[in-house]
Amino acid sequence: MIEDIYIILIKTFLGSISPLGEGKVWIPWAIEKHSVNREIAFLVGVTANLLIFPLFYRSINFLNKILLKHSWYKKSAIKLSLRARKKTKSFIKKYGIWGLMVFVMIPVPFTGAYIGTIAAYIYALDYKKSLLFINSGVSISCFIIAFGWGYVTDLLDLVVNLF
Repeated sequence: MIEDIYIILIKTFLGSISPLGEGKVWIPWAIEKHSVNREIAFLVGVTANLLIFPLFYRSINFLNKILLKHSWYKKSAIKLSLRARKKTKSFIKKYGIWGLMVFVMIPVPFTGAYIGTIAAYIYALDYKKSLLFINSGVSISCFIIAFGWGYVTDLLDLVVNLF
């Protein structure tokens, strides 16, 4: 039983640091499917999410220096950059770095730390400010997911039971 919880927490951490939903998917997964305590799921998920910006930003820098000369990489990088620019443009244009935090904070898929990091990179935003604002948005989003999730499921149960 104890070993099982460690495996679940490791999966939650790895899922939360991956682009496959980040903490927005994996925190509720741990809470609902495996009955992990909300505080523990939050801490594991948010810790993984807080590592995304510094690791991914540095990876982008490193990979661009080495691989940008290859057409297959350049094509993928441009496609991903255009997607990030399209999703974040209105937020950043209107509110600057605060808009980036709000974008990352929205607790829905494809508005998280990965797209936020790409946006910070392509808009050449200050690294330290981006780190602070993206990680603030990530923390707020994970908090909403971890502690607001119960209210959402209760509301859904209520609506389903009405009909």
